[in-house]
Amino acid sequence: MGTWRLAPHDPGAPVPSLTVRPLDGCRGVRAAGEVALATHTIWERVLERAVREGEGVYHLELSEVTFVDVAGAGALAAAAERLGDGRRFVVRRPPPTLRRVLETFWPDLSTIEVSMS
Repeated sequence: MGTWRLAPHDPGAPVPSLTVRPLDGCRGVRAAGEVALATHTIWERVLERAVREGEGVYHLELSEVTFVDVAGAGALAAAAERLGDGRRFVVRRPPPTLRRVLETFWPDLSTIEVSMS
């Protein structure tokens, strides 16, 4: 899968970036940075790949993600809705705001499991 990183080219302003690497030992990725307008392309590619990859559990390790905007949460929920029977995302240690947005807008989405450990 490799490592993906995207950041706009405005040297004078702080910009969000998102780095994604494969997880060792299980199917999934470890992300670091922010999911925001400037990084949606990477986030959506990761989610689309996860939907296409086989069956079972796909882990999203987000302990190093500091922010996920509402569009990023919506993209996660939309991808989870496209998972086949018996499949799910396990979202590990997400930023508190992502957990709250998922609980508020998609409380019954059984294809996303949030783990704080």
